Amino acid sequence: DDVKEKIRSLFDIAPLHNPANLEGILSMEKVLPEVTQVAVFDTSFHQSIEPINYLYALPYEYYEKYRVRRYGFHGTSHKFVAKVGAALAGLDLENSKIITCHIGNGASVTAIENGKSVCTSMGFSPVDGLVMGTRSGDVDPSALLFIAEKEGMNLADINTMINKRSGVEGLSGVSSDMRDIDAAYEAGNERAIIARDIYYGRVKQYIGKYAALMGGVDMIIFTGGIGENHVLARKMITTQLGYLGVEFNEAVNNETRGADALISTENSKVKVAVVTTDEELVIARDTMDIVSK
Repeated sequence: DDVKEKIRSLFDIAPLHNPANLEGILSMEKVLPEVTQVAVFDTSFHQSIEPINYLYALPYEYYEKYRVRRYGFHGTSHKFVAKVGAALAGLDLENSKIITCHIGNGASVTAIENGKSVCTSMGFSPVDGLVMGTRSGDVDPSALLFIAEKEGMNLADINTMINKRSGVEGLSGVSSDMRDIDAAYEAGNERAIIARDIYYGRVKQYIGKYAALMGGVDMIIFTGGIGENHVLARKMITTQLGYLGVEFNEAVNNETRGADALISTENSKVKVAVVTTDEELVIARDTMDIVSK
């Protein structure tokens, strides 16, 4: 009951996810009342982030009163692919600097040092950070205030805009699906060209940012729908990372879709990999771990 009340108290922070998940818990109680249920949060892997990386430079009272801070998401995915990727490259997860890029319709990048999350691109909500399918990613809050005043928009309107009408779909006017953006790009659609370049560019920016944060990087991992399957996306991002010591293996990259593989050369100072994520397996393992104790 205490856990359910805590989830209910967090409805305001995650209005799309927590109410639905609590409804699932309550429904299962009716169907299988004797079965233990476990809640595995996408934010849990990011609990290791320090205040210097999770606090916003807002009046501190809003952190104390409402816990307004960076939470991060996709934690189950980042946790899983870092472990698998380290093994694939022969790295010691507990003594490594890894940047994981979960890129798809929703997208985030995480800096993982010695197996722990030290910073991640998504923030208080999943809107922050990278440009996504329909989410805006990083944006100056003053721009939102300006638009709201000019358009007569209320808070709900702004929330809908940054979550459902922005990202590559909002920029291109074409679609939130990168396959459609690619087709429009090849057809010479100027807005699609800009949208795709911004999408890739933001991933590159965060990789550089997190390499600087950790004082270097041993491995970069691509996962998620685009990260696992989009050959061109990986090429466009990785070939710009030579300054970090990345040597890209284009032949292997071209052959890799939906499979685990190193797409850097043997001599590459920084290893680059594609790792297929398995968030359901992480949830199952965490559940088993908790129930068995």
